[in-house]
Amino acid sequence: MNDPAADLRQPDLSDEPVLTGERVLLRPFDLAQDSPALRDLLTDVEVGRFTDGDPGLEPAPPWDADAERRMRDWYGSRAAQADRLDLAVVDRASGRCVGEVVLNGWSPANRSCGFRIALTAAGRDRGLGTEATRLIVGHGFERLGLHRISLTVFGHNPRARQAYAKVGFVLEGTRRDALRYGGVWVDDHDMAILAPEWQRHRGHP
Repeated sequence: MNDPAADLRQPDLSDEPVLTGERVLLRPFDLAQDSPALRDLLTDVEVGRFTDGDPGLEPAPPWDADAERRMRDWYGSRAAQADRLDLAVVDRASGRCVGEVVLNGWSPANRSCGFRIALTAAGRDRGLGTEATRLIVGHGFERLGLHRISLTVFGHNPRARQAYAKVGFVLEGTRRDALRYGGVWVDDHDMAILAPEWQRHRGHP
């Protein structure tokens, strides 16, 4: 069977879509309304624990004018990036931003991207992350013509690993004892999903 997405050789990741699901909306960032959620995201202990492997042993530095400037510079420049796609995750029930999804590490020759998602406490444990993942992964395969989307997840985050598997990400390998966390060695797992797999199950394996 021919892959219709194979003809989309040069996806434009700077063309930021609005993707609508039952419970979440993915859209470009709007600092006027998203700044409170982004501050929550960047100072959330659990987000740091699972994305950076930060054990939180040291007090977080206070949010100051420099932190605010860096946040605004970063998220204000996302629309200009041609090699990655950053979108806000919006809870449709409240209309508020509760996190972000990102396709990054784009390899044009290999038609591949990395993926990551981070949610504030307001967006967790309600299935919003799973739906947001399906939306952005589907966009990557069906509109951007990607062949492979990959991610890494620490071993002390089994909830995220289960959510990724629910969407169709497959475990490909493990870097053993990759992180020293709270006095314990933690593995780092590689997972990925391919376009032919997505065509078969559309995120519901």
